[in-house]
Amino acid sequence: MDKKIKPDIVYTTAETQKLLKISNSTIKRMLKKGLIRANKVGGQYRILGKEILRLVSPAVEKGAVKSYLNFKQKVVDKINKW
Repeated sequence: MDKKIKPDIVYTTAETQKLLKISNSTIKRMLKKGLIRANKVGGQYRILGKEILRLVSPAVEKGAVKSYLNFKQKVVDKINKW
């Protein structure tokens, strides 16, 4: 498989998993949480290349870190109230 992610190509979860170098359970979790948008075709997910590119772009990562830190702070604040 070509290592370059093409935006207009449709990838299977297995191909996406190989491209992102993540485990099967991780890709399932990402799909379930909506971190990767996909369509189900015949009971299997299909993922557009542009969705994979969106996921790995620095801007998306920066937003995810910010979101995580905000969530973490809320948890810490809640615990401190106890």
